[in-house]
Amino acid sequence: MQTDVQSIPLKGGEFIVKDAEYGQTFIPEQFGEESLMVAKAAQDFLENEINPVAARIEVQEEGLSKSLMIKIGELGFLGIHMPEIYGGSDLDTNTNTLVTDILGPMGSFSTTFAAHTGIGMLPILYFGTEAQRSHYLPALITGEKIASYCLTEPGSGSDALAAKTRADLSADGQHFSLNGQKMWISNAGWADLFIVFAQVHGSEWPDGKGGFSCFLVDAGLKGLTLGEEEKKMGIKGSSTRQVFFENVVIPRSALLGEVGKGHKIAFNALNIGRFKLGAFCIGGAKSLITKSVQYANERVQFGKKIGEFGAIKYKLAEQFIRTYMAESTMYRVSNMMQEKIESLIGEGKSPSEAKLIAAEEYAIECSVLKVNASEVLDYVVDEAVQIHGGIGFSEENRVASAYRDARINRIYEGTNEINRLLIFDMLIKRAMKGHINLTDAAWAVQKELTSMPSMERPSGPLGEEKNSLKEYKKLALLVAGAAVKSQMDGKLQLQEEQEILTNCSDMLIDMLNAESLLLRIEKQDQLGIKPELKDLQMSVVKIVFHDMNARMTKNALDALSSFCEGDLLKTLAMGVKRFTKYPLVNVKEYRRFIADFMLTANQYPIQII
Repeated sequence: MQTDVQSIPLKGGEFIVKDAEYGQTFIPEQFGEESLMVAKAAQDFLENEINPVAARIEVQEEGLSKSLMIKIGELGFLGIHMPEIYGGSDLDTNTNTLVTDILGPMGSFSTTFAAHTGIGMLPILYFGTEAQRSHYLPALITGEKIASYCLTEPGSGSDALAAKTRADLSADGQHFSLNGQKMWISNAGWADLFIVFAQVHGSEWPDGKGGFSCFLVDAGLKGLTLGEEEKKMGIKGSSTRQVFFENVVIPRSALLGEVGKGHKIAFNALNIGRFKLGAFCIGGAKSLITKSVQYANERVQFGKKIGEFGAIKYKLAEQFIRTYMAESTMYRVSNMMQEKIESLIGEGKSPSEAKLIAAEEYAIECSVLKVNASEVLDYVVDEAVQIHGGIGFSEENRVASAYRDARINRIYEGTNEINRLLIFDMLIKRAMKGHINLTDAAWAVQKELTSMPSMERPSGPLGEEKNSLKEYKKLALLVAGAAVKSQMDGKLQLQEEQEILTNCSDMLIDMLNAESLLLRIEKQDQLGIKPELKDLQMSVVKIVFHDMNARMTKNALDALSSFCEGDLLKTLAMGVKRFTKYPLVNVKEYRRFIADFMLTANQYPIQII
C-alpha cells in the first residue's frame, strides 16, 4: 500500500483555479471499523424501526414519529454532531456524513430527523449562549424535545429578509411581543421549540427598527397556535403546518444571537443543511438503484428479463453513474469541512465556532452538492418508476412514495434556482475580496488563446480526463472573465442575468463533480483498495467526460452568445472549441458494461457496509 500524498487543502471555491491531489480527498472506502459500526447501527434502525412502519408514518399515526425520535435519540443519532458536554457524541464530520447517507432511505421520517438535527439544533449550537445551549440541547439530543425552524412566510420564501413577523420590545426592555405568521414549517405539529425569525422593533434602536433577528420560542405559550396539517404532494408523514403568533410574550433572554444579525443565523444554518440534504438524497438514490436492479432481474417480458434490454441497461447505468459521482463529491466536501474544523480547533477556536466557520468556508461546495444530489435523486427515482412500470405507479410499492417525496428536495434549503445563483455570486464575491485569485487565472487563459495549442496528447490511465478537466477549468474562467469584464464595461449587470449565472454555475457543478470522481478513483488505486472495480470505474469516467464535454460546450456558448457579438463572439467561440476536445467514446458499450456489473451484483454495486 503506497503512502498518501499530502498537500495544502483547497479553500472554498478554489477548485476552479487550482488542481487538487488525491491526498486532499476522502473516499468512503477509507472508513475504519468504528465508523462502520456506527453506520451498521444506523442501518439496523432503518431496517428494524422505520421500514416495518413506513405506511403508518405516511398517515401520521398519532405519537409514532415522536416515539421514533425518542428511539433514535436513545441510540445517540440525534447528537452525533453535538458536543459531549450536552450529551452528544461529537463524531467527526465524515462519520456524520456516513450516517446521513445510510439513513437517506427513511422516507418522510428523513424530513422529521433532518429538520430537528440540522436547522433545528445547529442555530443553538452556533449562536446560543451557554445558558441556551445547556437548557435546550440535552433534551433535543435525547429526542425528549423536538425542534422546528420558522423562517418562511406567505410573502417571504427565497427572499427571507422580507419577513413581516414582528418582535416588539416592551417599554421596560425585558420582553418581546411576537406577532406574525409562518408557513411550510416542518415538525410544527409535534415541536416543543420553535426557532423564529422576526423583525425587531423598539425604542432602543435607530428609527425604532432593530432589524431581522432570531428567537427561541417554547411551544405552549399563550397566543402561539398552529394551522392544520398541509396536504402535500410528498413527505406526507412529516408534519408541515402554519404557525401563528398573536401577542406571544417571550423574555429578552429568548433572543438567539444579536439583534439585527438574524441573517447570519439563517444563512449559516442553511449551509450545513444543504450539505446534509445532499447526503440524504444520495443515500435515498442508492436504495432506489438497488430496487431498480432487483426488479430488472426479476421481471420477465418477451421471454427475457427486462435487465437484458438495452433501454433498461441505459437507465440502470445512468442511475449509477450520476449517483456514484455525487457520492464522490459528498465525501470529498465532507472531508474538506472536517480538515478545516480540525485546523481551526488547533488555532484555538471552540468546536462550535470551528464548525460554523468550516460550513461557511465551503458554502459554494455545499450548494453544489445540494443542487446536484437533489437532481440526481430526481433522475434516479423517475427512472425507478419507469423500470417498475405499472407496479411503480402503485401506492403498494415504496417507489411511488419515493417519487413524490423526492420532489421537495429541489425546493427547500433554498431552491435549486437560488442555489445556482448563489454558487457563482459567492465565487465572484470571494474573488473581489482576494480570497480566490480569479483575475490572474482568467488573464492567463486570455493569453493562452493567442498561442498555438499543444499537439501533445496526455498519457496514463486517467491522463485524457485530467487534461480535459484542466481545459474545462480554463473554459469556465474564459466565460466568467468575459462576463465580469462586460459588467465592468457597463454593458452587463450580472445580477440581472440569471440565465448567464446559471450557465456558469452549471459549469462549476460539472467540474467539481468530475474532479471529485477522478480523485476518488486515483486515491483508491494508489491505496490498493478494491482493484476489481477498476473497469467499472473507468467505464463511468469515460461516459462522464463524454457527456460533460457536450454540456460544457453548450453552457459556455449559451452564456457567451447572451452578451457577446461579432468578432468577439467568434474569437471566444474558438476558445470554447479549443477547450472542449475530449474524444468521442462508445458510450453504449460502456453503459452496458456498467449495467451488467450492477445486475450481477443485484444491488447498488459499491457498498460501504
